[in-house]
Amino acid sequence: MITTAEFTETLAHFATGVTVVTVADGRDDIGSTITAVASISAEPPLVMVSVRSDSYLAEVIDRQGTFAVNVLSARQKAVAGRFAAAGRPSARLLLASEPHQRGEHSGALVLTAAVAALECEVAQRVVAGDHTVYFASVTALPRVSGAADGPLLRYGSRYRTLG
Repeated sequence: MITTAEFTETLAHFATGVTVVTVADGRDDIGSTITAVASISAEPPLVMVSVRSDSYLAEVIDRQGTFAVNVLSARQKAVAGRFAAAGRPSARLLLASEPHQRGEHSGALVLTAAVAALECEVAQRVVAGDHTVYFASVTALPRVSGAADGPLLRYGSRYRTLG
């Protein structure tokens, strides 16, 4: 069981950070850089993730019902770029040189050097314009090591860091 204090502490790391959402799909691993992630509730722990409805990521999240949110550290700018590129290969290939593990609850890839990571289970989905908004229960907070680096931010169409 995730405590409110653990969840609140984790949220402090990603309110405006760049995230990579990953999902395990039996045959492959899917991932994409997104910035539309927000905390919805601390009790119970819920987050909101918004992805394009016509994306393969949305299709796989709909099929699997679980995913991981990786809040990127200031040192992971290249990872953000790789997961944002059109026509990108498998998430496993994109992370070949990055330390990562499988989430215990979601099976999705979790970046070990992220600022924070959440494993999530879809509780509700809402189509809003050209995006699908997923309201998800946080099922686990995998251990990661990048908090000291600070978060990677996106502002003015560029990746930035604090300080």
